[in-house]
Amino acid sequence: MSTSPVKFVEEPLALNVRTDEFSLIVELTDGRVISVPLIWFPRLFDASPEERAEYELLGDGIGIHWPRIDEDLSVAGLLLGTH
Repeated sequence: MSTSPVKFVEEPLALNVRTDEFSLIVELTDGRVISVPLIWFPRLFDASPEERAEYELLGDGIGIHWPRIDEDLSVAGLLLGTH
């Protein structure tokens, strides 16, 4: 019987978050950049640029929280395209 080594891949985490007029852009610790339509998230879409700029990374980047508009998103959900 042979075995193959198991390679554990670290879960990608958010490193930086920004928005423009139409997109939510999230830079990940593994070098990828995710860009999704801001309209997917009505609270973010309707928020002012100042409210969108004020975010917190949750769990070292597993999620993103915008305290002024009470919005939370997970990196896993963004990667899966679920909203």
